[in-house]
Amino acid sequence: MSALPDDELNGRLTRDKLQTVLTGICVAAGLDPSDAELIKFTNNAVFRLATAPAVVRIAGSSAVRDRVDDVVHVAVWLAEQDIPAARLWPDIPQPVTAAGYTATVWQFIPPVGPRPNGDDLAALLLRFHALPMPQFPMPAWSPFKEIRQRLAEPEGLHPDDHAFLIRRCDELETELANVRYILPGGVIHGDPFLGNLIPGVKGPVLCDFDSTCIGPREWDLTPVAVGKLRFNYPHDDHSLVVQRYGFDVTSWDGFPVLRRIRELKLVTSVVPVLRSNPDIREQWQYRFTSFKHGDAGAKWETYR
Repeated sequence: MSALPDDELNGRLTRDKLQTVLTGICVAAGLDPSDAELIKFTNNAVFRLATAPAVVRIAGSSAVRDRVDDVVHVAVWLAEQDIPAARLWPDIPQPVTAAGYTATVWQFIPPVGPRPNGDDLAALLLRFHALPMPQFPMPAWSPFKEIRQRLAEPEGLHPDDHAFLIRRCDELETELANVRYILPGGVIHGDPFLGNLIPGVKGPVLCDFDSTCIGPREWDLTPVAVGKLRFNYPHDDHSLVVQRYGFDVTSWDGFPVLRRIRELKLVTSVVPVLRSNPDIREQWQYRFTSFKHGDAGAKWETYR
């Protein structure tokens, strides 16, 4: 019987291990981790290096690690297709592994342009959705697979709350089976919201390809619509998306189901790191409570 704590057994990241893991990844990649800045820590720990124009993205849960190879394939393919998207750090084999952890290394994009808006996002989605089918296997959209993976490794989650989320997952999976789509399916980003647009020198750039797959285009229009309904954003980017893309997903009869799935994903996204990243606990609890009680008007905040 191992005496290692749970986070060691499962390869989960904790704040006190971040620097050690970053160092291992950087050594494997031939980079210097000195004075790196942690810019995000939810499902991934994301560092901006001070010694090179690079960003290191360390997978923090099995659900994320399982997609890293796909992310690398997608990033290479998008570069070949000349889509404005984050580019991998060149001349090193990716993903990078060290001490049981997996990471990708990206070229840093200076955020110097104006704030991207819904029009920018819709324009990129139109290009994304016009891409040909790739020559490599791309996974099919399977939102509940990812949710169930996260629920399979809960941290600090009360058994009753865990049981509720499992039931909700089952219910929504049944509801989704009856949804009929209007738009043609194909390659989708999987998580296109304004937080996954970087204001680059030559215009906005897409990032975060953990969820890129083959699926319904309606799903790619859902995050910004749910963002308008659920978050206290100061801008109405959803209306801009509708104007540029030419389709209002909220007027489609399948939207209520996709909205609930999106909200379930937003609630379960950090379940694997609830204990190891306590800073997110308060906001997670608020999201979970309002979701559980059907409070559709509750406004959530982004994780810091």
